[in-house]
Amino acid sequence: MIDMGMLKTRVRGRLRRRRTGRHAFIGLLLLALLGTATAAAASPPGPRPSASPAAVTAPAGTTAAGAAAARWGDRRLDEAAFLTTHNAFTNYEDSRWSSVNQAESVRAQLDNGVRGLSLDTHWYERSTWLCVISFGSDCYPSDVYLCHGDCKTFAGATYALPRQSFHGTMQTVVDFLAAHPQEVVTVFLEDYVSAEQLQQSLGRVRGLPEMVFRPDEWGVRQHGWPKVADLVTAGKRLLIFSDRSDREHLGVMYDKSWTVSNYWSLGDLGNDLACVTRWSDVPLDRQEPGFRRLFTMSHHRNVPTVMTAALDNGTKLRNRIAGQCRTATGGRDPNFVSVDFHRLSDGSGHTPASIVAELNAGP
Repeated sequence: MIDMGMLKTRVRGRLRRRRTGRHAFIGLLLLALLGTATAAAASPPGPRPSASPAAVTAPAGTTAAGAAAARWGDRRLDEAAFLTTHNAFTNYEDSRWSSVNQAESVRAQLDNGVRGLSLDTHWYERSTWLCVISFGSDCYPSDVYLCHGDCKTFAGATYALPRQSFHGTMQTVVDFLAAHPQEVVTVFLEDYVSAEQLQQSLGRVRGLPEMVFRPDEWGVRQHGWPKVADLVTAGKRLLIFSDRSDREHLGVMYDKSWTVSNYWSLGDLGNDLACVTRWSDVPLDRQEPGFRRLFTMSHHRNVPTVMTAALDNGTKLRNRIAGQCRTATGGRDPNFVSVDFHRLSDGSGHTPASIVAELNAGP
């Protein structure tokens, strides 16, 4: 006959031993985790990656200058061509724009071969009213932002949410350059802020001062543009232009002093193919002793659409460069080819990227 009292005692003993074993296991596990965390906290941190392009090593056996020469050859800056995006900041990915010029974020544009970006800078004064009526979604501090007109008028049209700060976009550019030590990027500003406001914004971009190319320090007016490979080797791989003349002390070049540029629009129907100057006092074929201006070629319509960009970005672009623009500039090719929806073309096999590559390949 089973002694129920003895059975209960045995069961309680087994349960107690299981709980004790389980608790011991959990205790050991916690001790192991604490030991790991303590060791990690006690160990010295590893070296932080540097944002300086000079810190990026070239392939084994190749010097930085050799790698730059292999990438760029002997071409001077005024002999190189760069794919450029018109209104690069109005895109579907960086913010909620209702009308856009590009389909990808600024970073994606750079990753996909774009090397020139046009941006519109405006000052936005913080608005309590906008913060309240947006239920907290538009509570931004006063700063320089990328807007396509007034930064308070029409959300999605003249500005977009989330608001795109200028210094944030420039940080994207600098971070890209730090990760790609052989590349050169140019930023064109349609500038509606003061020099002081622009300086404050640029001053918050980590790693920017070391990368900015300053033509005065290189004697460009006296000696012409340097080789691209020399810019890369020196780490001066960011060029900034503005349509305002009072900020060259910031390393921001006045475009009218350093470039020639055609009138920006192809017209509503896209049939205005004449390559005429943007500035009446700066002809496209302007000659200056010892110095040749960079040529910025715009090729887009008044109102951007996916369909019209596809029609304009292939054979029409290639033929316009070879015909109208080479003739108007005295036989030279554009250095910056600016388009809308840069990845679209007419199916001819010619895309803005392939056309720029063809220009860089030479005759």
